[in-house]
Amino acid sequence: MKTKMINISDTFRNRIGKVKNSGNRFFRYAPAMLLMFLSVTLLTSCTDFLTEELKGEFSSETFYKNDKQAIQAVNGVYHAIAFTRFDNAIWIFGDIASDDAVKGGNPGDQAEITYIDEFNADANNGIINNYWLYAYEAIARANNVIANVPGVAMDEALKNRIMGEAKFIRAYTYFNLVNVFGKVPLKLLPQISQETIHVPLSEVSAIYLQIEKDLADAVSVLPESYGSTDAGRVTRGAALAMLGKVNLYQQKWQAATGYFQQVDGLGIYGLLPDYADNFKLAYENSKESVFEIQHLSAQNPFTGSALNQWFAPPTEGGYYFNAPTQSLVDAFERSNTGEVDPRLDASIGRDGQAWLNGETFSSAWSPTGYLTKKHQQPLSEVPSSLKGDGDLNYIYMRYADVLLMKAEAFNENNNADSARANLNKVRQRARASFEGTPPADLLADITTSNKDQLRVAIQKERRAELAQEFHRYFDLMRWGKTVSETALGPDFNFEAKRYLPLPQAEIDANQAINP
Repeated sequence: MKTKMINISDTFRNRIGKVKNSGNRFFRYAPAMLLMFLSVTLLTSCTDFLTEELKGEFSSETFYKNDKQAIQAVNGVYHAIAFTRFDNAIWIFGDIASDDAVKGGNPGDQAEITYIDEFNADANNGIINNYWLYAYEAIARANNVIANVPGVAMDEALKNRIMGEAKFIRAYTYFNLVNVFGKVPLKLLPQISQETIHVPLSEVSAIYLQIEKDLADAVSVLPESYGSTDAGRVTRGAALAMLGKVNLYQQKWQAATGYFQQVDGLGIYGLLPDYADNFKLAYENSKESVFEIQHLSAQNPFTGSALNQWFAPPTEGGYYFNAPTQSLVDAFERSNTGEVDPRLDASIGRDGQAWLNGETFSSAWSPTGYLTKKHQQPLSEVPSSLKGDGDLNYIYMRYADVLLMKAEAFNENNNADSARANLNKVRQRARASFEGTPPADLLADITTSNKDQLRVAIQKERRAELAQEFHRYFDLMRWGKTVSETALGPDFNFEAKRYLPLPQAEIDANQAINP
């Protein structure tokens, strides 16, 4: 008798389970880690009579054989962007690095976030490294789908749809990476050779070109909508809206306007009557949701949202991170008689106002006196003992965001009338969310035709409408040096601090990156 070691390090990296229908959305099952290196010890006889293939494991030769496996593979790509425990740090970059929030929590807890907040993060920052790893895991899973699904014998329409979903998620992930780091390695193939593992940094312009190509491919094959069992998958409207956003970020105003108008042309998106409903479990995947990342609690592997715990007060077992600033609270409009924009109390907990469970919020719960309400659920939905496993989805892009981006593109393209019309749709919904009769001077329509004044009004509206939805820092950066340095103060230098440093672990491991 001898011991035979079988190395299965080429095991399919993105094993995933099944789509589970729960109400009107789908959920993904996949392991959290990209690379799985396993050594399995098998006792065999001297004749090695155990030759049966391993159960429950797939190599690159045995996977991608049918449509079921192709669907499982793309579900694994979704899981990679849904895994939003602390490690998926887009909220740290989008909110805490901006003027909308500070780290919060206990002073010494997660100190590496403080370095990002203060623009002192270096290449050894663990938050940066973790975000990089999770982003490139999503890209690697998408690359595997894009490379392997074309060879699967299956329905062509379904095959094309799966390819479109993977390309959208790859584009979405690179869009976040290029806006956090600037130049990054543009990896488009499965990492199975030295050439595909060690990839040099690409220019920002080249990364945007690839993002646009992936999104255009997705537009051509994705459906406008899905049945209830697949609700939450990427749609044609989401790809068009992302194309509009990508062009907006590059200041290609005419192209951006065209894509946003195509989104409107689908006739399937609109604003919910009540602003606050966007952030409630009962309204997930609503007509206002353009791209929504799905979550489900009590699953193994994990598919819930930990933001429910990271942002919650200590009285609920929360960590009270991402604490809103006074500057953000003051950015919400008030009438001459003191009434406030209803989006403030839908977005932020503040002293003396009702909290999620009906109790009165206390400023003592937070070092700034405020906590974010969004991304959290009442204890009736997720008890404190399970606080870190919420099932409230994260809406990356709402139709209100599309309207404001369209208003911005129209204004920069010297079409003040269309800019005002889109801007005022958002303001009118906010005004209609006011309980009772709002005062005449609260959220009144914008009437100016002055381009500079409209620009400022649109920028103010984005801050209030999208507060604590992880967009603020990226807006400031794309608006440029004057706007960002004014908002972020004397510690921020646009040229030196716009992008975060690449993680040292990547610099050390990737031989194609010159130090």
